[in-house]
Amino acid sequence: MTQTDLPASAAPPVALPESPPAPATPARERRIGSLEVLAGLLVLLVVLRGWLAGLMTGARLQTWTTVFVSVLVQAVPFLVFGVVLSAIIAVFVPRSFWEKALPKHPALAVPAAGLAGVVLPGCECGSVPIAGSLIRRGVTPAAAIAFLLAAPAINPIVLTATAVAFPGKPEMVIGRGAASLIVAVGMGWLWLKLGKESWIRLPHRPDLEGKARFEAFWSAIRHDVMHAGGYLVMGAAAAATINVVVPATWLARLAAHPVLSVLALAVLAVLLSICSEADAFVAASLSQFSLTARLVFLVVGPMIDLKLIAMQTGVFGRRFMWRFAPTTLVAAILVGTATGLVLL
Repeated sequence: MTQTDLPASAAPPVALPESPPAPATPARERRIGSLEVLAGLLVLLVVLRGWLAGLMTGARLQTWTTVFVSVLVQAVPFLVFGVVLSAIIAVFVPRSFWEKALPKHPALAVPAAGLAGVVLPGCECGSVPIAGSLIRRGVTPAAAIAFLLAAPAINPIVLTATAVAFPGKPEMVIGRGAASLIVAVGMGWLWLKLGKESWIRLPHRPDLEGKARFEAFWSAIRHDVMHAGGYLVMGAAAAATINVVVPATWLARLAAHPVLSVLALAVLAVLLSICSEADAFVAASLSQFSLTARLVFLVVGPMIDLKLIAMQTGVFGRRFMWRFAPTTLVAAILVGTATGLVLL
């Protein structure tokens, strides 16, 4: 019986297409990321410092290389130590700890939160998300603001780095700690008086959520090192460039003017955006300027700079940033200058 003899209703069966095999799960490869590249470049700069300086035939290029590498060599250990501690705080310290530790009265919680920066150190890159977490847990925004401003400037790591950068000048350490704490507490109390809850958008930190603790810990380290380390390299390069490119006579004239020198270094602190664990070494390299002007640089930098403006906008919202940033800048300049005139 041939195929043509089959009845019309008995059509030949149609073969169904086989479903494609499930793709094999690719093996997870270990890739070299931006963190490893940055670490490698820093190590090469330290190891090849003498050889690189020898390649620079011009005296100005040699000076640039010396200043750039010197700032990095002095600052990197403090930066790494601070980032690790910041990650430990963000991941392993329960957020409820803050609500239990701070006084219930908002006016008393503000200075307590500011002083908490002494025992819970971290750079400004880490203090922004921590301050956001405090607000989400019900801590008054005024106390969170005091911690946000004080922690990057009065913690032991930053004060120790300042002492190393300014040997024989303990008044710089005292002045930085005192002025930063005064600004932080003052801004917190000012928020209690004038601030509105509607100015703050509740923060969100997805890179630390839904992960195991150690995975979140390494994620926080990678995030903070890339942010803080990258700005440190940029700051060191800018400091070296200022020392080489800007004529010494210009800096001398600017530094000789009491008001202009303070304003210039305040603006420079905003533009350079250096991590607080490293900014003291950059300030020490600006030896043309008075100690008061450099103190203002150290007070302004950890509180308001370009990277903090971006981070605070993303965490707290634009309405907060447009009010907070200018007020903090003015307060830091005034308090830093007054402290410098008294102590220095």
